[in-house]
Amino acid sequence: MARFDIYNTLSRSGVAIKNLSVYNPLSIRKKGTRVKAIFALGMVCFLWGTTWIGSREGVRHMPAASSLQMAGIRQFIGGFFYVIFFLVRGTTLPKGKEWIPIVVLSFLNFMISNGLATWGVKYITAGLASIIGSIFPLWLVIIGLFTTSGRIPLKAILGLLLGFAGVCIIFYDHLNDFLNPEFRLGILFSLIATWTWAIGTIYTKKHAVNYNPYFSLGLQMLISGFVLMTFTEVTGNAVPLLKIPWQTWLAISYLVIFGSFIGFIAYLYALQNLPTAQASIYAYINPVVAVLLGWMIFDERLTIFIGIGGAVTLYGVYLVNQAYKQQ
Repeated sequence: MARFDIYNTLSRSGVAIKNLSVYNPLSIRKKGTRVKAIFALGMVCFLWGTTWIGSREGVRHMPAASSLQMAGIRQFIGGFFYVIFFLVRGTTLPKGKEWIPIVVLSFLNFMISNGLATWGVKYITAGLASIIGSIFPLWLVIIGLFTTSGRIPLKAILGLLLGFAGVCIIFYDHLNDFLNPEFRLGILFSLIATWTWAIGTIYTKKHAVNYNPYFSLGLQMLISGFVLMTFTEVTGNAVPLLKIPWQTWLAISYLVIFGSFIGFIAYLYALQNLPTAQASIYAYINPVVAVLLGWMIFDERLTIFIGIGGAVTLYGVYLVNQAYKQQ
């Protein structure tokens, strides 16, 4: 018997099946802009949640130290096509000091954050990695406590406490796992990835330049991908391209096509046609998708501690985001 009886679930919740036809992807082109935007947001919520699964599957078939190579290949391919797209459309390359924030953000957000997050799922589950990845707004509050002269919103402090309380609940279920040095390494890599992403977020706000942010994103990926591939080659941790397992190439292809291209295009469409607060809900749904798919595909542990801890953590992150949006 199937794990989920979708029809009965929807019927009990009072949702008429015929009303769902408005989101039918086969007829979505005939619908209005708002319906298309909601459909696009639904794609983002699902696709970006599956990127944790794709990364987990890719590194499973690679030596641990070669995880950075996989991240680099993914970034380089994605960045290459982004850059080509904008160059063909006549976008000019950055000049002079415009390169500085691009290089800095390439280092913080891609070489370190994405690179270590990819390496981290070699040692911990995709679901756990996704929940840790979602807590980076909490670090913004902590950094703000030491760097901001103004008053930190009370809601942000409450969100910070709830967020870390949720993490503690989750880790309670993994106390025995901390005896495993590889598990500790995976947690450390994942946490460092959130720290550098938070620092990158603050840097972006303080050093934003009047330059196409989407082209900048492609350049950041291209630079980071080249550096990571070169680094693994120089350190002797690279796997010859022809010897990379087909499962890893399939995972990289999925991450580039569905994570970088389709997911990002869908997100931009949703962001342009929906309120920002509504478009941002993907950040709270992605970890749920990753946890459930990790349980179904990789048989990852799904317990009451992970469920409650994950919910408390995400609610804490939500309070932090709401506090700064109101401010």
